[in-house]
Amino acid sequence: MNKKELLQGFIVGLFANIIGLVIAAVVLGKLSGRSDTILKVLETAQTEGFMGKLISLGAILNLICFFYFIRKRQDARAGGVLTATIIIALATFLIRS
Repeated sequence: MNKKELLQGFIVGLFANIIGLVIAAVVLGKLSGRSDTILKVLETAQTEGFMGKLISLGAILNLICFFYFIRKRQDARAGGVLTATIIIALATFLIRS
């Protein structure tokens, strides 16, 4: 496995999760009926204990990236995305417990 491509996939996985987290926060802010900002939603998620759920929703974009790399036969990058997803899942588990 090419370590450079693995690292690129890992970085793509982290950025995809961050973008997914922001999208989930925006949608949640709009659905709350108060038009909360992203920071307000994230602050509320932290205080009310559903930050792990938001992070998990953000990981959905990793699935898209993973299958994109698999389809393009870039297995090392797909492995990097998978590694990022596993690390994010472990972090989410630690946040919840």
